[in-house]
Amino acid sequence: MRFPACLCIGAILASAAPVLAQPAPTPAPASVSAPAAPAAARAPKLLVVISIDQFSTDLFGEYRNQFSGGLARLQQGAVFPNGYQSHAATETCPGHSTILTGSRPSRTGIIANEWIDQRVARADKKVYCAEDPAVPGSSSRDYTPSVKTLRVPTLGGYMKAANPATKVISVSGKDRAAIMMGGPTVDEIWWWSGNGFTSYRGTPLTPLIEQVNAGVRKSFDQPRAPMDVPEFCKPHDRAIRLSDTLSVGAGHFAREGGDARAFRASPEADAAVLALAATQLEAQKLGRGEATDLLIVGLSATDYVGHSYGNRGAEMCIQLLALDDALGSFLDRLDATGIDYMVMLTADHGGPDIPERLREQAIVDAERVDPVLYPAAASAAITARTGIAPAQGDLLLGTGPFGDIYMNSSLTPAQRARVLAEAKAHYAGHRQVRAVFSREELDAAPAPVGSPENWSLATIARASFDADRSGDLIVLLQPRVMPIATPQPGYVSTHGSPWGYDRRVPILFWRKGMAHMEQPQGIETVDIMPTLAAQIGLAVPMDKIDGRCLDLDPGPASSCSGQPGR
Repeated sequence: MRFPACLCIGAILASAAPVLAQPAPTPAPASVSAPAAPAAARAPKLLVVISIDQFSTDLFGEYRNQFSGGLARLQQGAVFPNGYQSHAATETCPGHSTILTGSRPSRTGIIANEWIDQRVARADKKVYCAEDPAVPGSSSRDYTPSVKTLRVPTLGGYMKAANPATKVISVSGKDRAAIMMGGPTVDEIWWWSGNGFTSYRGTPLTPLIEQVNAGVRKSFDQPRAPMDVPEFCKPHDRAIRLSDTLSVGAGHFAREGGDARAFRASPEADAAVLALAATQLEAQKLGRGEATDLLIVGLSATDYVGHSYGNRGAEMCIQLLALDDALGSFLDRLDATGIDYMVMLTADHGGPDIPERLREQAIVDAERVDPVLYPAAASAAITARTGIAPAQGDLLLGTGPFGDIYMNSSLTPAQRARVLAEAKAHYAGHRQVRAVFSREELDAAPAPVGSPENWSLATIARASFDADRSGDLIVLLQPRVMPIATPQPGYVSTHGSPWGYDRRVPILFWRKGMAHMEQPQGIETVDIMPTLAAQIGLAVPMDKIDGRCLDLDPGPASSCSGQPGR
């Protein structure tokens, strides 16, 4: 282990529930390679699906030779380094909606983390992707978590329909990750609330969850000294000034006790989620029944680290090496059960580094977005040119300076036509904008076919276009334009673009005894669900999903069991 014991799963479990915290036997080097055995012809008894939020192909490539724990072991299976979250809206909710549905956001309906719906009966017209906006008194910030926005079934739903004895457990650092991967038919679903794990409103905390929460809070409530910087991370260890009052790269995860924001943006948060997953493995006796079970794990700290510090500093380096250790410990616990299990690991999206550091590292065109591209500023400019001003609200509505832009629904048809033309000209004429598409243009755009590496921007945008929820315009920024005009503590970098640093994610499959293969060609995260279904002999309706089965056998045989494959 490269990091203090208080970051390890076992330490959290020891505080939470001693009966579950007995250390797993770890025959050397168990974290890297479980003992070899012939691949079994039968279905695995447990599928473990892991998503590392913002774990891009770029990060995987930079650090893969430094991993010695869980991420090293998973590289001994089937490695697809060029997986694609193939759509344009590369955000957390859309990305997680693809992983276990086999469907792109255009089919799942999850077009962004938030969208505008002027039909909702509340003042706040912004809708959070994992809420029920019909709940009286709710808003996009004070909401009731719900799966109602997801329009398609998940793998867990298909598994339970085929065999009701299947157990589906979903745990994550974010509600939207747990909900979008778990779907509507989970047996238990838990996410980090800022002060412990919670679930849908009305779901009582079980004694086990209360024990885990107590164990996590024992660490959470204590102040954290700066973490040591491993030797490999030292070249990344340099402070970057973003403004007169804000710098990143000097804290190394030091925090005060009870600081929820700092806790979630640190290796401690992922250790807590993995500790909960380990307790559920034991308490639910996953993999020990007649049916194959599904354990879903959403690890969110890498994303919060990226947002808070960028992804090429010492903090990200420390985070990834600590996560590798924690995953190794988690897999050791799985080994100790004797269960025949299969792991799939991927990410919901990638992410860029902060432009201030990129410019120091030869990326001279990296910059922050011009504030004139925010919807309110664009509205003011168009009102000044046209004289059109709605009685309530702005001409244009949106959640940021890119993505879905909506016209005020109170406009007359003639006003809408003029505002649409002016808005398109406003955005398209700006040097930081690469493309602007109207909903009519996306309706007519070619459907996604072939490798996602070769799609046009219109096709990429269409993959996350939903006629009921998407904007009147879709704005795509130039590469390396950071859509945060003014960085704030905890929010200095973000993602969401159609460019490779946001779209490309690794996809790894591992099972004891499976033959190693690495396939560098582009595939999609929507291929994961039918691939896992084939591994357990489960038929899924291929005409109702976008993905295709990936052949995990490097030889002439196929692991896709007659399903359409890539």
